[in-house]
This record gives sequence, structure tokens and C-alpha cells, in this order.
Amino acid sequence: MSLKLEPLAQYPQYHAVVADWFSTEWPDYYGPGGVGDAPADVARYAQPANTAPYGLLALQDDQPCGFAALKTETFPSHPELGPWLGAAYVPPPLRRGGIGAALITGLEDAARQMGYPQLYCATATTDSLMLRCHWTLLDTVQHQGHAIRVYFKPLSSRS
Repeated sequence: MSLKLEPLAQYPQYHAVVADWFSTEWPDYYGPGGVGDAPADVARYAQPANTAPYGLLALQDDQPCGFAALKTETFPSHPELGPWLGAAYVPPPLRRGGIGAALITGLEDAARQMGYPQLYCATATTDSLMLRCHWTLLDTVQHQGHAIRVYFKPLSSRS
């Protein structure tokens, strides 16, 4: 199967799929009673490739198989930092197959092309992936009852 990465903006037919992924993966935020609006967030990520926020869609055989976003909103513990890699999702049966790493690399390239000198990510679950992609642990903070690790990666040169 061939994997390709494309701007979410080029695939409006998959916006509902990505919104469903958000609601499934983060039900406390996007589900009933949550403060998130998955369709609105997806629409924000469907911007032209030269601006942030920006969404990157992974496709295998022209079917969506993952997503990640370059986000401009800050993480509460580090409001001075940005932009952020976030909203990353790969369906559980497809995890550990390289899709997440490809999305991270693709967003690094997009952020670099936009002129950002570094990129940040806050995660509670993807530490091994971030380290495999050569990100550096910056901090560990408590956020909504969870230990969150904050990573960064300089983008001045391809690494």
C-alpha cells in the first residue's frame, strides 16, 4: 500500500471522517457535554498549505488513514511557545505501521516551509514515537489530571 500525505484542504469529502475521529479519540472534549466542536476545528485545519493552522491527511490507497495538525493555539502550561503539533490520530488497527511518524515528518516539513524555527508537541501517550522522530523532551506537567510531556524540535535543518 502506498502512503501519501496531503493537505486536508484538498479533501473536503473526508472532513466528516476526521471530525468523527476527533469525537472518538477525545470524547471528553468533543463528545456530548464537551466544550470542543470537532467540525469547526476540522474546518480551521483545512487552511491553505502555507498558513497555520494546517491539517495534514494521511491516505493509503486514497482512503484516509491518519491526521495531524499544525496548531497555533498554545498549550496552557507553556503559552509562550508555538506552533504545536497536535490533533494527531491514526485508527487503532493501523497504529505502529509508520503512519504517525510520516505525519510528524510531514508536519515538520510544512512548519519549516512556513518559516517556523521550531515545533512543539504536548502528549500523554506518544513518547516513544516522539523520541523515534528525534524530538527532545522539554518538560513534564500536570494537565487535567494527567502527566503531559512537552517536546520540541528545532526545524532549522532537516533531521
